Amino acid sequence: MLPDKDGPGAGGGYGSAQGEDPSVSLFREYLRLRTVHPEPDYNAALKFLDRIAEELKLPMRKIEVCPGRVVSIMTWEGMKPTLKSVLLNSHTDVVPVFQEHWKYDAFSAFKDAEGNIYARGSQDMKCVTIQYIQAIRRLKAAGQRLMRTVHLMFVPDEEVGGHKGMETFVKHPEFQQLNIGFALDEGLANPGEAFTVFYGERNPWWITVHCPGSPGHGSRFVENTAAEKLRQVINSFLDFREKEKHRLNTSECFTLGDVTTINMTMVKGGVAYNVIPAEMDVSFDLRIPPTVNLQDFERQIKQWCKEAGDDVTYEFAQKHMNQNITSTEDSDPWWGTFKAACQAMNMTLEKEIFPAATDSRFIRAVGIPAIGFSPMNRTPILLHDHNEYLNEQVFLRGISVYERLIPALTSVPAFVEDSLEKC
Repeated sequence: MLPDKDGPGAGGGYGSAQGEDPSVSLFREYLRLRTVHPEPDYNAALKFLDRIAEELKLPMRKIEVCPGRVVSIMTWEGMKPTLKSVLLNSHTDVVPVFQEHWKYDAFSAFKDAEGNIYARGSQDMKCVTIQYIQAIRRLKAAGQRLMRTVHLMFVPDEEVGGHKGMETFVKHPEFQQLNIGFALDEGLANPGEAFTVFYGERNPWWITVHCPGSPGHGSRFVENTAAEKLRQVINSFLDFREKEKHRLNTSECFTLGDVTTINMTMVKGGVAYNVIPAEMDVSFDLRIPPTVNLQDFERQIKQWCKEAGDDVTYEFAQKHMNQNITSTEDSDPWWGTFKAACQAMNMTLEKEIFPAATDSRFIRAVGIPAIGFSPMNRTPILLHDHNEYLNEQVFLRGISVYERLIPALTSVPAFVEDSLEKC
């Protein structure tokens, strides 16, 4: 097959390139919407999703959770709508691109001779959005009826922390009215044969340490300088980083989500070459697994600051404290059903703590079990990377996976939590 030379306006929706699967064409159309930060075109996404809701004959609700930030929800009501529902969550925004590092226009959804579709969002996570939609389309076309209600939720601003998206929405009465019992959200690709599933996340802490000191002329040995304190702080944080890196590299059972990562991301201070500054700041990005005692860890940070010298303080730009994890015990009705459905498709699952952060953390924080899962195996992990791509055959198989998962999860028999909801 020759490479697809379509431009940004071609091959969208069902006006597909000759011989292309309509689901792939729809995927590529969605990829071409420039929902990219810092100014995502959310209106284009809402218009696209409105059209899909009409095609699927599903009602669409829109809730403006913050000015200009709309959560959209398509609902397929089940035969027993009083039972807890299943949420299929995805975000519409994507991270910025550096086009000079891409082989093709990052918003052209170029497909090469091997069927690899290059576009920002091809893995994170517009693929999953369209897989949900096309799985629902197939199930409805086959006359399938579901016992539990399914909500397809499309949220903004996940890539910038979710503060004007899911973090706010889970506190709204409209969210509570959805009566969600279990949620699926994004995961990661797996380069091997297995499929990775995520049952928890590390807590992101973004911290800035302020180091005041004695100012003076750059020609002198001034005592108690900000730079000396800064060096001590950096050494403490990065020495701990090396220990955690060693733990990861020497343990056969650890994954990235099992250790704490620390990365120094910003340093500020100084006004001139010959002036010793009165203050210097250093910032770190920390990701802490749910196995760590967060209070003890903050006490360690306080100790590092104390050891660095007088008046060294810190403040958080972000400090998540939710350590909820989703049960992966076979006896759990949601996990047991998810696992059995995957095994029936001969899928090998690898359970992990998610190394970064997704909207799942906000869902778990309000007591709802959530699994992070993107059905992409034999695929390099390229989210946020240059030349992000997904092969069309991997994408199409993902639709079939959800086509099996959705009926299975909505068929989970009523259990205690369902009964409590009706009381």
